[in-house]
Amino acid sequence: MERDRSNGRSAAGDGTPISFGGVTYAKGLGVHAPSEIVYHLGGAADRFTALVGIDDFSKNQAATGGTQASVRGDGKVLFTSGKLTGAGGPVQVDLDVRGVKLLNLVVEDANANTAFDHTSWALARVTVLRPGRG
Repeated sequence: MERDRSNGRSAAGDGTPISFGGVTYAKGLGVHAPSEIVYHLGGAADRFTALVGIDDFSKNQAATGGTQASVRGDGKVLFTSGKLTGAGGPVQVDLDVRGVKLLNLVVEDANANTAFDHTSWALARVTVLRPGRG
């Protein structure tokens, strides 16, 4: 896993910023399929938003990458991207996560070829409920 980067060849922070179609994003999360990252929200969040897809760095290495991303809240599937490729660009994620205690970000291989299956979650954000809401 790499935070705010899309390449993990050496120490943390070595990679290029996450970009899709030449648009660079300052914040995000990069993973290689298969992966699963779990965040403890404790029921205090409102929304989870992100762009998820195969980033430009991986696409430029080879066009063979194919993954599928999903988001689960307390074990329930909240979002599935369908097949992601570098040519297809990222998919917008915008989910209601009110009451969710554990948020799982999952990336799986989608084409029986694990090469270049690096997937990035750009602009990944959780909005926290304000007191008195919810």
